[in-house]
Amino acid sequence: MTKPRVVIVGAGFAGYHAAKTLSRLARGRAEIVVLNSTDYFLYLPLLPEVAAGVVEPARICVPLAGTLPGVRVIVGEADQVDLRNRWVGFTQPEGDRGRLAYDRLVLSVGSVNKLLPIPGVTEYAHGFRGLPEAVYLHDHVIRQIERAEQAEDPAEQLARATFVVVGAGYTGTEVAAHGQLFTDELYAQRPGLTVRPRWLLLDVAPRPLPELDQRMSDTADRVLRRRGVDVRMGTSVAEATADGVKLTDGDYIPTCTLVWCVGVRPDPFVAELGLRTEKGRLVTDEYLNVPGFPEVFACGDAAAVPDLARPGEICTMTAQHAQRQGKLAAHNIAASYGQGRRRPYKHHDLGWVVDLGGKDAAANPLQVPLSGLPAKAVTRAYHLLAMPGNRTRVGADWVLDAALSRPATQLGLVPAHAVPLESSSPEVPVHARS
Repeated sequence: MTKPRVVIVGAGFAGYHAAKTLSRLARGRAEIVVLNSTDYFLYLPLLPEVAAGVVEPARICVPLAGTLPGVRVIVGEADQVDLRNRWVGFTQPEGDRGRLAYDRLVLSVGSVNKLLPIPGVTEYAHGFRGLPEAVYLHDHVIRQIERAEQAEDPAEQLARATFVVVGAGYTGTEVAAHGQLFTDELYAQRPGLTVRPRWLLLDVAPRPLPELDQRMSDTADRVLRRRGVDVRMGTSVAEATADGVKLTDGDYIPTCTLVWCVGVRPDPFVAELGLRTEKGRLVTDEYLNVPGFPEVFACGDAAAVPDLARPGEICTMTAQHAQRQGKLAAHNIAASYGQGRRRPYKHHDLGWVVDLGGKDAAANPLQVPLSGLPAKAVTRAYHLLAMPGNRTRVGADWVLDAALSRPATQLGLVPAHAVPLESSSPEVPVHARS
C-alpha cells in the first residue's frame, strides 16, 4: 500500500512547525510535502534588525532542506485547489506547472500587508512583511543619508533625513526604534550632514503597542521619545506624495521615506477557495478542521480559529498562535490516522517581547513586566529559542554589533520597483472547486 500524503501549503510559523512535528510523529509512515514560495522559513520577528544592519539577511532564513527531516520540499506558488478531487495545483519559479494529490491538506498560507484607501500610499509607501522589504529599507536608509549629506538645499537635506513609519504596533515600533539608532550611527560617520536624521512614528491608536499591556506601551513610548523619535498618536497619513506626506492633523512632513506597518490581512489565496470565511480568514472548528472537509486543516494567519479562552472570538494573527496551531494540526492529522486523540486548540498567553534596539526592550514573560537589560536578555533568549536554526550565527551577529560599528554599505540587491506595497507578498490568483 502507498503511504498517505500530507500536503502543507506555506512554510511560515504554522506550516513549518506543522511539517516538523508531523515528521516526528509519522516516522516515515506518511509522505509529507511542503509547498512554499521559498526554500526557507523566514523568522519574521528579526526583520527590523536586518533593516538596521544588526543581523545579516541570511541569518533569519532557516533552510527547509536539512531542518525538516523526511519532508519533501517543493518551491512554488499554489494557484489552484480542487477540494472535491483532492489536489493542489502550483507554478514553480521557472514557470513549470504541477499538481499534488493529497490525503490530508494543511492550508497555512499566512498574510500580506493590510491596505487602506489612502491616496498615494500604494504608489509611495513600502511594506515590511518579507526579506526583500527589509533589505530594500536598509539600502534606502543609507542612500537617503548619503544623498542628504551631498544635498546643497537645506530643505532637501531635511526631507531625505526624515523617515516616517505608519503603524505603532509590534513591527512599526521596532522599525522606528532600530531605525533611529541606525541613522544616528550613520550621522556620526558623516560630518557633512548638518541635520540629525529623525524618525516619525504615526498611529491612530492612543498609544504605541496598543494591542499589548499598558506597561509595555509605556516602556516603548519612553524609549522612543528619549531617543528622539517623533511619536504622534491619534494621527495617520491622509495623503502620500513623491515629496512627503500630509497627516490627518493637517501637518505636512517633507520626506522621501514612508514605511507601511499598519498590520496584515489574510493571503488572498483564502478568498478564492469558495469556503466560509470570517474577517477574510478561513473558518475552522476548534480542532483546526475546515467544516465540510475533514481532511483539510487550516492554521496561522489565514485561519479563523476559535479562541476558547475568549468565547465567541477568534485567535489573533500572531506568530505564537501560528506556531502552536501548526504543531496541533500535526497532532490532529496523526490522530485522524489512529495515532493518539485529537485535541482542541487552547492558547494561554505566555507574554510578549519587543526589541527596541541597543540595550532597550520591553517584555512581560508570564505577565511579569520587564524593561531595560532584563527585558533585553529575555527578548534575545526568546528569539534564540524560537528560531528553528541559525542560532549561533544570529548570536554572533549580536556580539559583533555590540563590539563593532555597523558597516554602512548598500547591497544594491533589491530595487524599489521590486517591492511595491500592493504585491509585497505574491498574490497569485487561486481557483477552487468544491
